[in-house]
Amino acid sequence: MLTLARTDEHLPAIFIVSGGAGALGKHVARIALSQFPGINPAVIVIPQVSQEDQLPAIMQQVAERGGMIIHTMVNPTMREAVVRLAAEHGIPTIDTIGEPLTLMAQLFGRTPLGQPGLYQRWHEVYLDRIKAIEYTVDHDDGRNPSDLHEADVVLTGVSRVGKTPLSIYLGVLGWKVANVPLVQNLPPPRQLFEIDRRRVVGLTIDVDVLSHHRHWRQRLFHGNASHSYTDPIELQDELAYARRIFRQGGFSVINVTNKPIEETADQVIALINRHFEHHVTV
Repeated sequence: MLTLARTDEHLPAIFIVSGGAGALGKHVARIALSQFPGINPAVIVIPQVSQEDQLPAIMQQVAERGGMIIHTMVNPTMREAVVRLAAEHGIPTIDTIGEPLTLMAQLFGRTPLGQPGLYQRWHEVYLDRIKAIEYTVDHDDGRNPSDLHEADVVLTGVSRVGKTPLSIYLGVLGWKVANVPLVQNLPPPRQLFEIDRRRVVGLTIDVDVLSHHRHWRQRLFHGNASHSYTDPIELQDELAYARRIFRQGGFSVINVTNKPIEETADQVIALINRHFEHHVTV
């Protein structure tokens, strides 16, 4: 049983009765209470209510507090039991899910699962994706190398090989991605070689395509980059340096030349899943 905040004990309490964690009921209660400024009743969550024999004690507690029930029971048998027992005790109830389930069942011609906890799991997956995106943004272009061990994937390669857009794409899919640029004559961060090498993927590209990307980038910034940034010989040397780093670390390598980002992302995911024999995302 969870109480959400410091409350006015003299007010009737609001009870959230749920077969899952009660996330939906809490959300409904807080939205409704926002329309009553200055009123802060106890909002008490009673989660994981899956058996009818749990209900009499709950009804007694609600009645003693002079409260009401917001229930999110997706199991039809439990929903009917809550409504019936609450009526016997004179307890007002709000059914947040019964009518939507009934109407949707009629609309789609399908029977709902009646399985509690699915909303909470969906919500957790959503939050995990937000965290993955935040991590990916915070670890773009070699930032925060001390946190590389927290990444699901670390991408590395020379400038303009496509590390950042690929990182963001994977982040949106729920992967925590860091990317580390490789610059010739500048050693990469030591953490790159300290983390599990199976999580590191080196990206390479044909030199003529890299040259095209670099020239486009140079035009975008009005030619402010140095000559070596687009010089074919320098590019060959950079790519050779990157290959040495890949060999040194024992990293997997993907050639991204002329591949759409979706295809490269699929290859990265397949590599990680094969290495660890499980799916990181859902």
